[in-house]
Amino acid sequence: MIEPNSQSDLSSHNLVHKIARLMYDKQAVDILILDVQHVSTLADYFVIATGTVDVHRKAIVEHIENSLASLPQHIHPRHLEGVRHLYWILMDYGDVIVHVFSPEARNYYQLEKLWGDVPIERFNDHLA
Repeated sequence: MIEPNSQSDLSSHNLVHKIARLMYDKQAVDILILDVQHVSTLADYFVIATGTVDVHRKAIVEHIENSLASLPQHIHPRHLEGVRHLYWILMDYGDVIVHVFSPEARNYYQLEKLWGDVPIERFNDHLA
């Protein structure tokens, strides 16, 4: 887990892009990076994506978790919730909060609209 003020070479900016790339690797849909650092004390970034079905969402989350844990920094989520029902999975990596939604949950909660005043980056294959 990256602790605040750690001497890690993986900044929150780099971490959020690494996570978005891992989501992309598992074909997550509509990956967005929200820069909330100037409006929230919760995190610097949210990364939001949709998984089409339960097994897809589970694969996205496991890929993120396993890939980050295998880095030299051994990054693990501080908190993980939603994996039982796979409707909305939240992974708390400190300065980066990951949201993996079902299509229905993404449409219902519309986090990107709730945080509509923040810079939003759409992550797609030309950025990967």
